[in-house]
Amino acid sequence: MITALIVDDDVKNTRVLRGLLEEFCPQIAITGEAYSVEEAIDLIRKERPALVFLDIEMPYGNGFELLDQLSPVDFEVIFITAYDNYAIKAIKYCALDYLLKPVNIKELLEAVRKVSEHLQTKDTRSKLKLFFEQFANKQTELQKIAVPAMDGLVFVDFKEIIRCEAKGSYTQIHLINGRKITTTKTIREFEDILPESIFFRVHNSHMVNLNFIKKYFRGRGGYIVMEDETNIEVASRRKDSFLEKFK
Repeated sequence: MITALIVDDDVKNTRVLRGLLEEFCPQIAITGEAYSVEEAIDLIRKERPALVFLDIEMPYGNGFELLDQLSPVDFEVIFITAYDNYAIKAIKYCALDYLLKPVNIKELLEAVRKVSEHLQTKDTRSKLKLFFEQFANKQTELQKIAVPAMDGLVFVDFKEIIRCEAKGSYTQIHLINGRKITTTKTIREFEDILPESIFFRVHNSHMVNLNFIKKYFRGRGGYIVMEDETNIEVASRRKDSFLEKFK
């Protein structure tokens, strides 16, 4: 059983989330609710939950300030927000979990599933540390992503990624030093979080760093040669968009 708290200033949202958890997530035991940052800090210190469902925006403070005051954090976090903004991109980069309001049941089940796995690795502190480093300077491009690997998290500077290759429901990341990282994230997830100014999905199975393309050979779709000497097909339907990147 995973003990959990809900921190959200909206009473209606709190009741809806509690109801969904009670109906669809029997492994979650809600031990309390808080409606402000100040109230939440006291409740978390008292209850010591394994998981906190944390609203990002609240009056007189926000979820990030709460975590900063409780640092080092020793519980899992699922952020809840009504806004799909810069914070969400930073959350994705750091392999943290979030739910957009109104909460979708399928997304809730997936977030709870991931938390159950994270509790085995105890890597929340590392992910939150990276998040605050990234979020501290909103004006600069995010530099690192947290990649869930088989034995924990790998923090990778995305500029060191040559290409991402789909391997079924997994993705293999190829780095400039020759290292390969196999992760449970899908290539679609990497397409969402890696900067489109640098990365392009040339094929269903391949996304490449444009800076590491060595040569392009024409054809129906053509194919490219990467700096690591890998030949990668360019899907015909992506050819025009791919070539547009170099105009």
